[in-house]
Amino acid sequence: MKYTLFILTVSSTESVSNPTFSVEGEVSERDLDWGIVQRVQAGKVGAFDLLVQKYREHIFSVIYNMTSNREDASDLTQEVFIKAFQAIGRFKGKSSFFTWIYRIAINHTMTFLKKRNRRRFISYEKIDEEVSRNEIFEHLTAKSRSEKGVLVRELQEKLNDALQKLSHKHRTVVILHEIQGLEHSEIAEITKVSVGTVRSRLHYAKQQLQSYLQSYII
Repeated sequence: MKYTLFILTVSSTESVSNPTFSVEGEVSERDLDWGIVQRVQAGKVGAFDLLVQKYREHIFSVIYNMTSNREDASDLTQEVFIKAFQAIGRFKGKSSFFTWIYRIAINHTMTFLKKRNRRRFISYEKIDEEVSRNEIFEHLTAKSRSEKGVLVRELQEKLNDALQKLSHKHRTVVILHEIQGLEHSEIAEITKVSVGTVRSRLHYAKQQLQSYLQSYII
């Protein structure tokens, strides 16, 4: 995907609330992010707000689905961007900023979950919309419309139980692929494993979910 390149002009205080832009050809989203990162690395720290605004909702969504707790997700999201800001000087652009920030979010959340040694339910506020993203969901919602409301409630409860039985690494690939819609290659880069490992983990996770939910699959 290509995006029109805008050269950001801000005041000496580096406010990002009312930036002005000028068009300068086309670049990829990765290059656009890298340009912002370079501004931050050059000392214009206010430009980091542009990256926060762009990725905050995505990062919050991932963490919320991993923790199923809105307060924890909010706190962890803030911590992720603090960690990213503190480490921005070491970011060399070898991967996309998108991959880099997702990796920080996943690792930070994993540490959070392990430290507290607790397993939480994955919540889906928009589960009715997300049902079609996974063949398991499709099976579960294949009945008549009159039964759909009951099935969705049952799905949330049973799917939560099933997801809790998965290891963190298998739950992560399910969230990134089925909920976030990331490609295998993107997940591999984020988690620093091979594409084959991602596919293997996803395949295993789906098998386990199907096994746990056997009585609910038509």
